Amino acid sequence: MLNNEEVLNELKAQFGDKILSSKLDYDTLIVDVPSNSAYAVLEFLKNQPSLKLNFLTTLCGLHFPDHSGAELGVMYQVKNLVSGYSLRLKSYFPITNPKINSVTGLFPSANWMERQEYDFFGIEFEGHPDLRRILNVDDMDYFPMRKEYRLEDGTRDDKEDKYFGR
Repeated sequence: MLNNEEVLNELKAQFGDKILSSKLDYDTLIVDVPSNSAYAVLEFLKNQPSLKLNFLTTLCGLHFPDHSGAELGVMYQVKNLVSGYSLRLKSYFPITNPKINSVTGLFPSANWMERQEYDFFGIEFEGHPDLRRILNVDDMDYFPMRKEYRLEDGTRDDKEDKYFGR
């Protein structure tokens, strides 16, 4: 049975200083890695016989406008279907260069998830076989899930962004 300490030790042994940080959130291990290492770490997690985290359950975009130089990111959640163990991997990059390698070669299910995050956040998944908008119109020139727009009508004075987590 996998546990967080063993998994983290294996990751540190394999990737050393590429493991930027780690923490537990509701007993789920969350590991941050540089964006240029995310693919290699996911490949290791999937193919390492002792881990077999071979099911990508979630891939989602992240936007933290106040994190200078790391405003955008991607969170991957992978799972071992036999033991039920899961792990979250996060990578951040600047909004001026929103690129990360596609993981469709590792997880075919990432295809539509990456297209969705491109569509909503403008994250460019390099090597994706068909990176284009999936839910919004093709000629849309902005990314609606970025926290760049007020949540409420500016003419209203009864609601402020601070009440909505901004």
